[in-house]
Amino acid sequence: MSILVIKNAQVFAPQPLGVQDLVVAGGKIVAMGAHLELSTQGIEVTTLDAEGAYLIPGLVDPLAHITGGGGEGGFHTRTPEMQLSEATLAGVTTLVAGLGTDATTRTLPDLLAKAHALTHEGLSVYTYTGSYELPARTVTGSVRDDIILIDKCIGVGEVAIADHRGSQPDYRELAKVAAEARVGGMLSGKRGIVFVHVGGAASQLGLISEVADKTDIPISQFYPTHLNRSSALLAQGVALAGQGLMLDVTASTTPELLAAGELSAAQALAEALAQGLDENMISFSSDGNASLPEFNAKGELTGLKVGRIQAMHDSLTEAVKAHNLPLEQVIKAVSSNAARNLGLTTKGHIKVGADADLVLLDPASLAVEHVFAQGEQMVAAGKAIRRGTFE
Repeated sequence: MSILVIKNAQVFAPQPLGVQDLVVAGGKIVAMGAHLELSTQGIEVTTLDAEGAYLIPGLVDPLAHITGGGGEGGFHTRTPEMQLSEATLAGVTTLVAGLGTDATTRTLPDLLAKAHALTHEGLSVYTYTGSYELPARTVTGSVRDDIILIDKCIGVGEVAIADHRGSQPDYRELAKVAAEARVGGMLSGKRGIVFVHVGGAASQLGLISEVADKTDIPISQFYPTHLNRSSALLAQGVALAGQGLMLDVTASTTPELLAAGELSAAQALAEALAQGLDENMISFSSDGNASLPEFNAKGELTGLKVGRIQAMHDSLTEAVKAHNLPLEQVIKAVSSNAARNLGLTTKGHIKVGADADLVLLDPASLAVEHVFAQGEQMVAAGKAIRRGTFE
């Protein structure tokens, strides 16, 4: 077994721990402390002197479209699949993959195959069953069975509400799929989360509230995303977070969407915290490789761009540099909170026994310098040293 020693890093776990040394073996953090001395006779040891760089947990992305997505403008607008280095150069070491609008030419078996491919290449990848529509598309025939029987499947999503591209479910349909996911999660030791795409319609989060009010499904079973679509939607989410609803905001955006009233993920975080949101109740997702369509008031497509997983790191930097938020608070939004809410207990924090998913940032610029995924180095000096099979 080889051992990696990272020395003299300023550790944010996410809480600041000061300058520490870390010892990594077998993909795990096995020791941490100031000025560690090891007896390593006969053992291969690699030492990296971090020289005061910030050491943070690997970023956890609760929604990426690793097989590409959308195509709201026709077949030629289907977006490309994700490559390994796109994630690692952004500091993302864990992600959850899902389908979106298109569950016909984009399929769950293909999603699972790509998830296994990226796992083989070094990432930690999980999946959602289903897509925008209800009843949900599945592999085994039921949401419950997919979550129980498919190791990588940890929930269902992204189910669309308040969007003209969704299947227009009522609260009973949403409650039913949530019950399936909840029981599947209970029986398999997973969270069984219902990851919800929230569109721009006036109904906003009303359907989730209706399920919580009229059924026994707790609101915490839902995990809505795109809540930075408008200040009004974000404010509604902040109000419901007090009842246990975890919020997610989307890092990928476009100048056109921002001009139309969307908030950047960093701005949304700053606004939500100013409104009194608990810092543990919000996360960022990339929506990486999704289509980012723009529609006019008639629902007609006016433009389309592609989501980028790099937006996770860009949003971290913006939150700290432009909005003056503490790094430890932003780390929760890009890593720790999603990991906790998804039930990924070895992710999103730096402590002995956790997975060695680690990112070293330049303390001045916050640029990604080094990335380790389960102890394997993926990025060195800002360059990908391990690439996907076909990169």
